[in-house]
Amino acid sequence: MRMVAKAIIAIVGAGKLGSALAVSLRRAGYAIDAIVVRSGRSLKTSRMLARMVGGRVTSDLSATRANVIWFCVPDSEIARAARASQGAIEWKGRVALHSSGALSSDELDALRRHGAAVASVHPMMTFVRNSRPSLEGVSFALEGDRKAETVARKIVGELGGVCYPIRKNDKAAYHAWGTFASPLLTALLVTTEQAARRAGVPGTIAKKRMIPILRQTLENYAAFDAADAFSGPIIRGDVETVRQHLRILRSIPVVCDVYVSLGLAALQYLPAKNKSALRRALRSRR
Repeated sequence: MRMVAKAIIAIVGAGKLGSALAVSLRRAGYAIDAIVVRSGRSLKTSRMLARMVGGRVTSDLSATRANVIWFCVPDSEIARAARASQGAIEWKGRVALHSSGALSSDELDALRRHGAAVASVHPMMTFVRNSRPSLEGVSFALEGDRKAETVARKIVGELGGVCYPIRKNDKAAYHAWGTFASPLLTALLVTTEQAARRAGVPGTIAKKRMIPILRQTLENYAAFDAADAFSGPIIRGDVETVRQHLRILRSIPVVCDVYVSLGLAALQYLPAKNKSALRRALRSRR
């Protein structure tokens, strides 16, 4: 059987996603030829990353030997970065990828017109400072040119991830889904800390005390369907307890609004007794 050589990869952008991706790619046996960053922009961090993955730092692609160029810049900069790179190298035969969750592969049209095969490859994962999560088992939404999709599937598979196809016009909804799954979940957790403060428990202590119930809730959600993971006063139809919650939360309006919105969502999508009475109680606080 003929062995297919691994791609040589250049990463454009050394932010949280680009850094995590570069490290994961290197661990999977890929050569990282270059970390491409703007001149003078986070050079110290970029050099540290380049040493870690055995690559070099550069401000352009002109000398790269990479056959896969992976753009990991903010969404608003993808098309600009592609245009800025279109004359740097010969693009025919190369693959260009970007990892925006909201934008399609068409952001790389400037490179497509110069012969590159392009695709968007977005991992359903959160990347924050000082954390480089494993990509093992992570789902990647994929759309673009057939050649670029084939290359991306191979790379993602060797990272331990799983690609699935997405239509261009579904990307905004997909990204909203991901926003609910992580950033807005974090917003919910910090809102929960405010409710704890109302109960006399400061945020750092509240966080520590919440971790066991949060972990169990996620374990229940993973093991069962949402209905079987749901507990508390709403599923029991305990209207008076919900009214007590609303009365005490009136002093922190944003927290109260979140409680009402999530309570109404629970009545819409999850089992509960006394739904009509609960809905009236929640809506009365609006």
